[in-house]
Amino acid sequence: MAESKIWGNILVVDDDQAHRTMLRTLLGGWGFSVEEADDGALAIERVHEKSYDLVLMDVRMVEVSGLQALPEIKKFNPAIPIIIMTAYSSVETAVEALKKGAYDYLGKPLDFDELKLAIERALDHSRLKAENRVLKERFGASLNTGDIIGRSRVMLELLDTVALVAPTEATVLITGESGTGKELIASAIHSNSPRREKPFIQINCAAITETLLESELFGHERGAFTGADRRKEGRFKLAHDGSIFLDEVSEMSVAMQAKLLRVLQEKQIQRVGGEEVLKVDVRVLAATNKDLKKEIEAGGFREDLYYRLNVVTLAVPALRERREDIPLLVQHFLQTFAEKNRKQIKGFTPQAMDRLVRYDWPGNVRELMNAVERGVILCRGEYISETDFPFSLRDSGGSEQEPAREELLADLPLEEVEKVTILNTLESAGGNKSEAARRLGITRRTLHKKLKKYGVM
Repeated sequence: MAESKIWGNILVVDDDQAHRTMLRTLLGGWGFSVEEADDGALAIERVHEKSYDLVLMDVRMVEVSGLQALPEIKKFNPAIPIIIMTAYSSVETAVEALKKGAYDYLGKPLDFDELKLAIERALDHSRLKAENRVLKERFGASLNTGDIIGRSRVMLELLDTVALVAPTEATVLITGESGTGKELIASAIHSNSPRREKPFIQINCAAITETLLESELFGHERGAFTGADRRKEGRFKLAHDGSIFLDEVSEMSVAMQAKLLRVLQEKQIQRVGGEEVLKVDVRVLAATNKDLKKEIEAGGFREDLYYRLNVVTLAVPALRERREDIPLLVQHFLQTFAEKNRKQIKGFTPQAMDRLVRYDWPGNVRELMNAVERGVILCRGEYISETDFPFSLRDSGGSEQEPAREELLADLPLEEVEKVTILNTLESAGGNKSEAARRLGITRRTLHKKLKKYGVM
């Protein structure tokens, strides 16, 4: 089996001394530090006394069972992953353990490959959570990152700038491709500003026709136009003392841009059809997915408005520029959509995760979120595979110049095709024989026979 770098301090809880000894030897050989407890009550005490990276616990024990100890341990330390193991395997017991907070569930006798894979996944999940906490701690109480997820260098640099800009009154222009999360950056700026207790009003300038946009922004008087049966306050008035986020500001007409410029310069508005001048104190945050300098050259955007908005520019990176954030993002989306759809899904197959990380994501985080939601809905097992993804994602693995896999195998003998398929599957499963057998649809014993036949055992 391919070795991977694993580490940690594991508490093994089992009333069978021989089984504990076997696990101590096995886990110690994998590089873990191991401590033991022979009952659930002792396990609860140990967790109170010392910090563990993972608990591996039997269900059936004489005094306090694993199912009794599990919620007590999670109550004291909600972050610790607990893997339940039992010889009394049943769907009911598994569901009960998962409901009480178990990370995974393994049947005895243990399959060592499955055990190692489960431990690695549990520890990886814990590390992702820890790294997200570190991200928040990096900025201390001074920065509320909200729903922003990212630990990559480019995202940390962006959040550093947000932390500097937020406490000021500067107008901010947020740039970036569609789906990158520009509205989350705007929200973070407002949430960390002195205006945080005041309104944060958002409007998508591309979603409203020009005739209605003026009324939406500045309000209108009764009778100002057909259908105006009452006075309506505009978004600027509603945002008084707070912030307004003008998304896709480049979609405004040039005439509307002139009216917006006047508001930014004079800090006052007039309702459509009205004469009263209203003072407004609003911080303006704007966003666009276009190159405004090119829009200015083409006559589609006013240069004076550009400089009014562009006091500070924040560029939100495309997802392909921060691929290291993808595992963290998909884990967040998986948890969200699994709960929403009431499905017990543990994660992604290694091949599926590899495809997610390698794909270029032209639709950015929004497209990634939609792909994960689709995967959750279509997944029939415990792990989402690449077949659960949209065709565009499934077909993105290779270059158009590369010959199709079928063409590469077409002239090989049947036995050689089988060998290539099995070895490729084993490699994509990270050397895990149980996972490879599952993907191939054969038993682990059959896989062993095939590998021995090919001389790779």
